[in-house]
Amino acid sequence: MLVNESTINKNNSWKDDFVKDLLHQMTLSEKIGQMVQVDSSWNGQIKDALVAGKIGSILTIKNPKLIDEYQNIARKESRLGIPLLIGNDVIHGYKQIFPIPIALASSWNLELITEIAKFSAYEAAQNLTNWIFGPMVDISRDPRWGRIAESCGEDVFLSSEIASAWVNGFQSGFPKVAACVKHFAGYGAVEAGRDYNTVDLSERRLREVYLPPFKAALEAGVQTFMTSFTDVNGIPATINPLLIKKILREEWAFDGVLVSDYDSIGELVHHGVAANLREAAKLSALAGVDIDMMSDAYYFHLQELVEMNEVPEKYIDQSVRRILALKQDLGLFKHVDNHFFASSWKTENQKTDELLLKAARESIILLKNDGDLLPLKSNIQKIALIGPFADNREDLLGSWNFDGDPEDVEMLKEALNKEFNSSTQIIWNRGTDVLGKVDNLSQAVDVASRCDLVILAVGEPASFSGEAHSRTVLNLPGLQMKLCEEILALGIPVVLVVFSGRPLCLSVFYEQAPVVLYAWQGGKMAAQALAETLTGKSNPSSKLPVSIPKSTGQIPVYYAQKRTGRPAYLEGTLQFNEAHKSIYIDESNEPAFPFGFGLNFSKFELTQLELKETSLSDDGVLEFSLKIKNSSKVAGKEIIQVYISDEVSSISQPIKELKAFQKVSLKADESKTIYFSIPCKKLAILNRDLIPEVEPGQFTLWVGNSSCCTLSASFMVQ
Repeated sequence: MLVNESTINKNNSWKDDFVKDLLHQMTLSEKIGQMVQVDSSWNGQIKDALVAGKIGSILTIKNPKLIDEYQNIARKESRLGIPLLIGNDVIHGYKQIFPIPIALASSWNLELITEIAKFSAYEAAQNLTNWIFGPMVDISRDPRWGRIAESCGEDVFLSSEIASAWVNGFQSGFPKVAACVKHFAGYGAVEAGRDYNTVDLSERRLREVYLPPFKAALEAGVQTFMTSFTDVNGIPATINPLLIKKILREEWAFDGVLVSDYDSIGELVHHGVAANLREAAKLSALAGVDIDMMSDAYYFHLQELVEMNEVPEKYIDQSVRRILALKQDLGLFKHVDNHFFASSWKTENQKTDELLLKAARESIILLKNDGDLLPLKSNIQKIALIGPFADNREDLLGSWNFDGDPEDVEMLKEALNKEFNSSTQIIWNRGTDVLGKVDNLSQAVDVASRCDLVILAVGEPASFSGEAHSRTVLNLPGLQMKLCEEILALGIPVVLVVFSGRPLCLSVFYEQAPVVLYAWQGGKMAAQALAETLTGKSNPSSKLPVSIPKSTGQIPVYYAQKRTGRPAYLEGTLQFNEAHKSIYIDESNEPAFPFGFGLNFSKFELTQLELKETSLSDDGVLEFSLKIKNSSKVAGKEIIQVYISDEVSSISQPIKELKAFQKVSLKADESKTIYFSIPCKKLAILNRDLIPEVEPGQFTLWVGNSSCCTLSASFMVQ
């Protein structure tokens, strides 16, 4: 049996020595076993394979007793006693389900996201998971793609900041857990928003837009990467040399574990770049994929490929060294009694619910509040609660909620009855179910017509978003569209609440309803958070991490677009007639709601933007301040957003790009001076040779409470 790591001399190289010594003892079969990942339903004889050292990790296994059994076999019955990596998807919570990731991104609260990630990792670790397949940091600008629900949205800077927050949270607790950033890379750019579809990106677009969040995760210390399902410019990401060898391994010097996505090695055959599973194994091993998730390509073919000199053993040694180093770093060789964690851990229910509620509160976005209808007045006598989300539990949890219990979720009708006093009557009627199989529209309209106000709770089911759930028409399913039409036609004040895993194109309803709340799928405490927002107990502070299109024909619509040679709004130069500008003839260019937008019950004023210097060197720091005032009688939070425009550069640049933000709390009538510092290196662009460079010239600084900024100032970089 292998000697315990604790017996090795504690010097600067003891970890390397431990791994090197272990690798030296391993047979080729045992080495390859470390590169094989299966799940608990694997068709092979999993226990026999563990004894033989032919499996190195297991995924989607949630039973602590079974995990403990498998770990004991690996540690005590295999020749070298090498423990297992136990991997699970922890997308927005393990058993305690938080808002979906795009909803959490709406908070723009990095500390909160870190806290949620740390809690989720802790909960997973107590159930003996040591490897989390997350965060997903794919930039997503096409809401037809179902996995936008798992993303941080459309913006490079915000997604990069959130990627760091997720990684820091996942990997900062005890027991130690490794994060896995995914999907490397460009997965969010699938053609037509259709999952698993081809990705055709210039290297410039890849590096400017899709790679920075991965780089941010790397700089935060992420220990593993996962490849994407898709091809990128004709070469599947799982074997793409530009992505893996040039960028990940050489430029970024990543020496951690690279794992394929589920069966993505086997899918090389379907891509048409491998004739069979054997060839797929060869291509992936040579590309540098360390672990084969669930294709069995390495299990059945890799040893033969090495023995036939088609794959040099040095490639195997490199991968196994990385895997062993990860296991060692996670403390898996210390032979900790797994039962200690599983049996001793108890959730502090009150503290946990507070975190779940805080997350849900900070995920709800107030998009419209005509006449300050919200918070709802206490003198309203009758409120109609209409729609399929009035009594819905499961769909509030969102996609990827494997271990969440819908029975723990409070329904909206229950939460509203708690929040309103006895003088207000809440009358609810579903009208239709989420998928429109039930038609009680006439009853719902009748109920609404007899009330002073309607809360219209609609949306898409959890099953409509997530992996393999792309859509072509981003409206409400079933009879919900007709339900909205008939309720809004009554002329009664309507609070439109949308529960969804993506932006939905509901422009006509957004325009007609005096109040619009985007609640996403807010997890276990979604209903209570919404009820508190409606009554004013909670003041919304969230902002959109993604633009909401007016129609699917606008997609992709995002704020950081290039100017084009004939922009829609042209000033100071030759004017073209309306037919010869970059516009639609049947729709405006603007989204229904832009990136960074979101209202609250407070009234904030931004004034007195002042730059410390207006001329800077390329290694200098842009320092500036502004004044923010809460001119209302309601305490609240505002997200101050900072954008930069590079006015003239060697490469065409976006109209503006987010470069900084702060979430600021102010009491009623309070004023604050807010300071920002942005290193000029953050203004670097990829020049014509794809090399980062801060080019001299004029820049415009934009500051506001959305991407439609109100304050601006100019500065020069020498």
